[in-house]
Amino acid sequence: MSGPVVGRRAVLLEQLLAFAARSRVERGFGHLRRDGSVDADGGLELWVNARMTYVFSVASLLGVPGVADLARHGVEALVGPFEDRALGGWWSALDTDGRPVEDTKSCYDHAFVVLAAATAHGARVPGAEGLLGRALAVHEERFWDEPRGLCVDQWSGDWSRAEDYRGANSCMHTVEAYLVAADATGDRVWCDRALRIAEHLVDAVAREHRWRVVEHFDADWRPLPEHHRDRPADPFRPYGATPGHGLEWARLLTHLHAAHEVAGDPPPAWLLEAAAGLFDRAAADADEGRGGFPYTTDWAGEAVVDQRFHWVHCEAVLAAHALERATGEARYADLAGRWWDFTVEHFVEPDGSWLHELGPDLAPADLTWPGKPDAYHAFNALLLPSLPLAPSAAVALR
Repeated sequence: MSGPVVGRRAVLLEQLLAFAARSRVERGFGHLRRDGSVDADGGLELWVNARMTYVFSVASLLGVPGVADLARHGVEALVGPFEDRALGGWWSALDTDGRPVEDTKSCYDHAFVVLAAATAHGARVPGAEGLLGRALAVHEERFWDEPRGLCVDQWSGDWSRAEDYRGANSCMHTVEAYLVAADATGDRVWCDRALRIAEHLVDAVAREHRWRVVEHFDADWRPLPEHHRDRPADPFRPYGATPGHGLEWARLLTHLHAAHEVAGDPPPAWLLEAAAGLFDRAAADADEGRGGFPYTTDWAGEAVVDQRFHWVHCEAVLAAHALERATGEARYADLAGRWWDFTVEHFVEPDGSWLHELGPDLAPADLTWPGKPDAYHAFNALLLPSLPLAPSAAVALR
């Protein structure tokens, strides 16, 4: 492997990619069990396929053998069985025969289609340019709410009914996707829209809630702090605050700040202030006694779902690295090192694959995330600390 990743991280990156490559199936990428076998009865999920396409597209620029073909395979799946060519958009899930199994189209999934398409286009994957054009058009027409500067969360499959729920999670990943789309297309409108989303959900709402990210809202964007109290371990819409999302937002704000600097625009002063506020709140809600971060807390910072997820710890490391580079403060580098050591010790298996969930006792668990379906967060944790904060990965590597 060539490129900026060296030492132990380079070895772990190659091992992770070799494990993730096992997910390839006829129509895309399947759900991997803990042992690396594909769950043959599980069908295909759009978010997994889009994330894998992103991973393999970036990895193709690192000179890793075989991953360029996997990136092409991912794009072919996204322009093939997942895409609704009749009505537009992408299906959230397919059965084992390649037929849609959910009559919904979600902003969360479509944000990852934009991310995958923009990254694949940056990596010069065949078919990615057309995919990106359609993905941005659908996102703009169906999910972007221009008057509010936020996103609609979910539609029925025929686009006739929008769900009343609005969510910060899908908006957060839209920020990520729009920043990459701005780099891929050269169109600053996507960066401007990413800033508008962050202004409302972070600079306004999270600031009002002591830098805890409010995840759930009604159709008029009124907060729903008790949403899913009866389903606290929901993998996408859990009750309460999610420290991992506070950390992920902190990282994205540093990318947004850097994107303004690269473009020669003065970054809004609040971006790094808010990133530090989110980071410090999440760090304060960490479990210093046993190590790591709980999945969710209540609004006073007490753990609700006390599981440890790999993605949360990846985002903790990435946020610390990003803030150290953006501010020069040594405390972030110290935390990045400490959290990285914890993450490698407890989540990385001998074959280089990553456990997705641990219990409070730090033993492997599958309360919320069975198997190892997703290489995206681990890949980013291994690669992004070696890249600039802007532009995004594929452009920076190319």
